[in-house]
Amino acid sequence: MGGPGGHPPDGAPEGVPGGGEDEYRSVVFDESFVRAARLQEFSARERMADHAPAVRRRPALHGGLPGQALILVLLIAVAFGAAVYMGIRRPYQSPPVPHAEPLRMTVIPLAPPRSVPGAANAPYLFAHSPAAQFRIGAQGINLPASRSTAHFSESQVVTALTTTKDYLVDSALDPDVLAGRTVRPVRLLVDAQQLDQFDRSFAHPAADGRHAPTGWLVRFDSAAAELADPEIRVQGSLHVSETSPETLEVTSDHTFVYALRPASAGRTGHGLVSLFTVRRQMVFRFDRDDLRLHQTDVLGAYVQAGPLSCSAGSADRLRPLLAGQRAKPGGPHTGTDPYATGRAAELCGTLAPTSQPTPGHQGDGKAAGT
Repeated sequence: MGGPGGHPPDGAPEGVPGGGEDEYRSVVFDESFVRAARLQEFSARERMADHAPAVRRRPALHGGLPGQALILVLLIAVAFGAAVYMGIRRPYQSPPVPHAEPLRMTVIPLAPPRSVPGAANAPYLFAHSPAAQFRIGAQGINLPASRSTAHFSESQVVTALTTTKDYLVDSALDPDVLAGRTVRPVRLLVDAQQLDQFDRSFAHPAADGRHAPTGWLVRFDSAAAELADPEIRVQGSLHVSETSPETLEVTSDHTFVYALRPASAGRTGHGLVSLFTVRRQMVFRFDRDDLRLHQTDVLGAYVQAGPLSCSAGSADRLRPLLAGQRAKPGGPHTGTDPYATGRAAELCGTLAPTSQPTPGHQGDGKAAGT
């Protein structure tokens, strides 16, 4: 009853099965714990030496870090280094956007076969011309019905069309632009990549198909002519299409009819009024940045204007023939060299008589050109 397997006379302590030995059953010394211990008991032979301590300190295993931890740290370092290297060598690139092309322009003066007809006031001339049914100003630049394309929303299509209309209004209807007093409203709408060409066109005008100011906008020689009526007649059309997943293209074809008089008539109050017609066929391209910034790449401009003399030169400013004037004989003022490169041949056409107004007889109180 008192053997090792027995219990104390009073029995096992209350609430502790098996007595005091069970107090240490929750402490488990597995093999890994023992091997990791930094203290080790000396052997009996070692303890026989004088003043030998009972235990000794064990050397640290593998410098203090397990081998698997070292491998994991090494892999993380290699992966991080590779990510940094790839980021430097091949940074993230957005989808390529077509680079802005230079504007290609053609300006053709139209010479009248006879003297330019005129009258005392602009409304009379407009009423007796092919522009009689044209709308006035920006009302003649109508936006077509718009819908989304494969890669552009309806709102983006509308933005392309309204930006095109703004360009046409600022470049062909603004009185300050027409008089040559400013180009800023037009410049603000041009894509930044085309600004060098735009600025060079006005700093150094040239009839080379790239740097004619009259390819960018309409402006007259203010020393010779001025507007006789601010109500410019306009008619034309716009068409939009998606040319790539990243670009929209708008083509415009509009005819602008201006009532002009000699610049000196503004001071004297006298001078006959004549009509001047400009037809502009233009191509505009928009990428997503252009749509966001309300700008455009102007890709093409094909301009016909008259009545003009072929020899007067039309690259810098338009020098209209006014009421009663005739075109000077001869073609363009400079010869065309077929061997020359980088310069477009100067063209000239004849203004059809049917495009001119047909005012009544002078007996009705109006004057007509002879």
